[in-house]
Amino acid sequence: MFKKRKKSRIIHTKKKNKNKISRNTFYINGTSDKILFGVVAILTLLGVLMIASAGVVYADVRFDDPYFFFKRQIIGVVLGFIGLFVFSYIDYHLYRRWALVIFGVALFLLFLVLLPGVGAEAYGANRWIGIGPMSFQPAEVMKLALILYVSAWCAGKGKKIITDFQNGLVAFLSIVGLACMLILMQPDVGTTVMLGAIAVGIFYLAGARLSHIATIGGLGIVALVGLIVIAPYRMARFTAFIHPEADLQGIGYQIQQALIAIGSGGIFGVGLGHSMQKGLYLPEPVGDSIYAIIAEELGMFGTIGIVILFILLAWRGLNIAVNAPDMFGRLVAGGITIWIVGQAIMNIAAIIALMPLTGIPLPFISYGGTSIMFVLMSVGILLNISKQIQTS
Repeated sequence: MFKKRKKSRIIHTKKKNKNKISRNTFYINGTSDKILFGVVAILTLLGVLMIASAGVVYADVRFDDPYFFFKRQIIGVVLGFIGLFVFSYIDYHLYRRWALVIFGVALFLLFLVLLPGVGAEAYGANRWIGIGPMSFQPAEVMKLALILYVSAWCAGKGKKIITDFQNGLVAFLSIVGLACMLILMQPDVGTTVMLGAIAVGIFYLAGARLSHIATIGGLGIVALVGLIVIAPYRMARFTAFIHPEADLQGIGYQIQQALIAIGSGGIFGVGLGHSMQKGLYLPEPVGDSIYAIIAEELGMFGTIGIVILFILLAWRGLNIAVNAPDMFGRLVAGGITIWIVGQAIMNIAAIIALMPLTGIPLPFISYGGTSIMFVLMSVGILLNISKQIQTS
């Protein structure tokens, strides 16, 4: 967990009160983390390039436009980078005051998804809200909203209350449980697990007892086993993970095709644009399976390069969290880093058959307008926190 820093210099816009950050501070003049921005820019550009390559056949067959996914992703990236720059100039302390409102709006959007005629169904799940020709995924909003609210809640309570059973553990589970329940109703177990991991990570960084973290972990495992057992399609997916060769034409098809793509790429890959698996063999080549296409076209060097970029992102994100001026900033930075890096680990692990498929996208790279916009806006918040760090 984070320890309180003895010294930290914070940039102020008001000279009268040097002991407190002004609530009217919106623009910070410090220097943002250039390494973090560079890593994010490279990952995003690589994502756009790979979507253009991986989606041509699938988009042509499904939408009669080879660059359908590419053009949609460009819109999301442009809006995302606009959000990144805007959020990098807004003082992150503002979100502490509005955290409850933001969380409430995210809950309301998740509720709207479940309403007939409002939520858009796809692949047997209601996870989107249709807005004309576009669609919007509220679960991505909730990831950021939960980070802000849980961070504000933990920072406001203090370690004494955080470590209390009733006011700490039970209250925390009530907050997170409400958000997770609405996402489970879509249904979306992968996002639920990710959301829980983010919240627990923040709770730990805030000073929660290890016994409470273990209790949450135990309850989570029991709940996950129960969800797998009661849903035949989840049980089939888990069985395919244990014995992928048992149903190669059914539930085990995607992971087998992903492994074929990874094996075909070898060390140097078959070359950009020359993937065979994207030709309607591998399901969701621009979505959660895009890492397999990268492995096929760019080879082992390409996949290792992506892993290194996410390691660099984790390093810079945790560095910002450790050195943030206050507890709220530390928890928000830590939560955002856990979100991005944790989601990348889940996606890559599933594609290389180290865990069951979850449908979790690869941050910055997988297709998804809502996902790329909110993850880039979150990076903007990280950059703003980094601007307020001054080394002595």
